[in-house]
Amino acid sequence: MMVGLAYAGFIVMGVPGTLLNIAWSPYMREEFTLSLDALGTLLIAGTVGYFIASFSSGRIISRLGIGILLLIGSLSSVAGLLGYALLQNWVALHAFAVLAGIGSGLMDGGLNIYFAAHYGPRLMNWLHACFGVGATLGPLVMTAIVNNSQSWRWGYALTAVLYGVLAVAFVLTRNRWRTAPPPSTAADAPPAPRGRAILFMPAVWLGVIMFFTYGGLEVTGGQWSYTLFTEARGVTPEVAGAWVGFYWGSFTIGRFLFGAFANRLKVTTVIRLCMLGAVIGGGLMWWSPAVGVGFFGLALLGFVQAPVFPLLVTDTQTRLGPALAPHAIGFQIAAASVGIALVPGLAGVLAQNVGVSSIAPFIVAVAVLLVVLYEISLRSVRTERSPEPVPAAD
Repeated sequence: MMVGLAYAGFIVMGVPGTLLNIAWSPYMREEFTLSLDALGTLLIAGTVGYFIASFSSGRIISRLGIGILLLIGSLSSVAGLLGYALLQNWVALHAFAVLAGIGSGLMDGGLNIYFAAHYGPRLMNWLHACFGVGATLGPLVMTAIVNNSQSWRWGYALTAVLYGVLAVAFVLTRNRWRTAPPPSTAADAPPAPRGRAILFMPAVWLGVIMFFTYGGLEVTGGQWSYTLFTEARGVTPEVAGAWVGFYWGSFTIGRFLFGAFANRLKVTTVIRLCMLGAVIGGGLMWWSPAVGVGFFGLALLGFVQAPVFPLLVTDTQTRLGPALAPHAIGFQIAAASVGIALVPGLAGVLAQNVGVSSIAPFIVAVAVLLVVLYEISLRSVRTERSPEPVPAAD
């Protein structure tokens, strides 16, 4: 039951961000009379809330428990999404973006910590695949709404209702969410480092930087591909919207497939191949001698990114252990949220000042950076493990 509820939570969590993929340009942008790069401030507002919530999720769980954290997160999301559905003031909308970000950050951090403590790579991949289900539905739902001459606001109202249903479910199950007990309760056991000490561990910092870069790459591909195809390459909104949905669809299919084989594959090899595939997918979007090549590159980009985030989260639990992992995972997810805001925001600045066509080479550059960071992290781990293995303390 808890696994099913967590999966439902991730499906709902995947919807709001990709609603914005379609709602922003031209619908929201024209309604509020804004430039392309104005999206950056809204993304940053949501990220502030998400960052604070996910960064603090380990501490909140230690005081209130995961069940209460998930309830607070779902209610905060309801409030934030209702703001999108009802507000007519662009500046005031930013405050509700913060609320929505807090809700997503609490739920994301809580559910990742819970799964990292109790389940392996397979169920973790499938948890994140459920996010992809929601992310796939978001553009399709919003495209259907606007193509039927309805306001984009209906997409956010519907999602608020879904979060309300989740809140009821979390109330009923709040006492059933538990993290794993500490590995030792002996009186002479060394105390676990506090959150600030964990934050400054080199292994955690490398993870923070990688999660920042990965989060930015994942969302930039989904957020700006619609604008790239419609405004720079003359693709119709219906076709572009469908391919944005297919980006998240291939992302979701990838997570289900990788989850099925996760226990049989070497983690390092999978991550390396997928990161290289992201570079190739972005390159095809950039090259795009025919529009179909660009579409294929977008789908490939979504597919190969699928297992990277869940495998990195699971590896954090393995390397650092149950005492430290909740804090480290919270920090890393918080970093991903910053990347989700800043990297697509930078892409928007480039699109506004250089041209929409700059989005594709920008995606390639971010994918290459992610490859470099991962190779640095592998060398760092080998150095830390020599000449003696480092005990699992993360």
